Amino acid sequence: MKPLVSVTHLTRIFDVSKPWLNRVIERLPKSLLTAVSDVSFDIPQNSVYALVGESGSGKSTIGKMVVGLLPPTEGSVTIEGVDLAREQDPEKIEKVRSDIQMIFQDPYASLNPRWRVKDIIEEPAVAQGKKPEALAERLLEQVGLAAEDAGKFPHEFSGGQRQRICIARALASEPRLIVCDEPTSALDVSVQAQVLNLMSDLREDLGLTYLFITHDLTVVQHMADTVGVLYLGRLVEEAPREALFADPKHPYTRMLFDAAPKMDGFGREIEPPEGEIPDPINPPPGCAFHPRCPLATDLCKRERPEPRLVGASKVACHHAE
Repeated sequence: MKPLVSVTHLTRIFDVSKPWLNRVIERLPKSLLTAVSDVSFDIPQNSVYALVGESGSGKSTIGKMVVGLLPPTEGSVTIEGVDLAREQDPEKIEKVRSDIQMIFQDPYASLNPRWRVKDIIEEPAVAQGKKPEALAERLLEQVGLAAEDAGKFPHEFSGGQRQRICIARALASEPRLIVCDEPTSALDVSVQAQVLNLMSDLREDLGLTYLFITHDLTVVQHMADTVGVLYLGRLVEEAPREALFADPKHPYTRMLFDAAPKMDGFGREIEPPEGEIPDPINPPPGCAFHPRCPLATDLCKRERPEPRLVGASKVACHHAE
C-alpha cells in the first residue's frame, strides 16, 4: 500500500548572511543555517505521525515544506504521488493542495479578527469555487460549537473555542491530510484534552491523516501511531508509539523522557539535561548529539550515524544497543 505522504532526504537551508555590502566591508563569508537535514519518513493513509523534539529542532519547517509553504533545498515531499515543488501540471497541483490543510499553534493569530466565523470557515471552500450552503453551521456543530456562533467574531470566543473554529475551517475543504503545528500548546490542560479527543473522533469519522508537530510527550502518547524524534534538523529515532514509550533507543529520546513531568515524580532524583542544541549555522561534525551524549566516543565525533533498525525502532546512533 502506497503511503499518502512520502518525505525523502528532505533538507532545508536558509541563507542568514548579512547584506552583501556588509559582508564585503567586513570580509565575512556567507552564513547558511541548516534547519532540516536529510529527513525521510512515510505517513500511511488514516494514521497519525508525530514529530517531537526541542524548540529549534526543525519540526515546524518540515510541516511548512509538507504543505508547500516552503520549497525544500534538497529532497522531496510526495503527496498522493505528486511532488508539489516539481510538478508542472497545474490541475494535479490544485487537486493535491485541496487535500491539505493546516492547524496553527496560536488560534487567535490564525483567524482574521475582522471576519465573522461563517466567512472564516467557508473561505477554503469558496477558494475552490464551491458555493457552501450552511457549511459553517454544520461544521461548527461537528466540532462541538453552536450553529448560531457563525455570526460572531473570533474575539467573542475562548482559546479552546477558537481552536475548534480553526479545526472547522480545516475541514471545510474536505482534506485528506491535516498538518497540526502545536495545535494545543496555547491551551490549558482540560481544554487540550477536549480538542485532542475531538481530533481523534474526526480522524475516525472522516478518515483523516495527521502530521502532528509537538514537544509534548503526553500529547504524542494520546494521538500518535508512529513517532519521529528530531534533533538539530535530523531524524534520530523513528518507532511505533508503543515501542518508543516502552523502550526508547536513542540517548536523546531517553533524555526527553527523563525530562518530561511524571505523576509519580515527586522527590525523584534525576540529572537535568545538559547543554543546549548546538548552533545550526555551525553544527558539530559526526553525530549532532555527541556534545551532550553520555555514550559519545571518537566514532560519534567523526562519522554521522545512518538510520538502522534496532528492535522495532529505526535509530541513527552508533551505540543504540
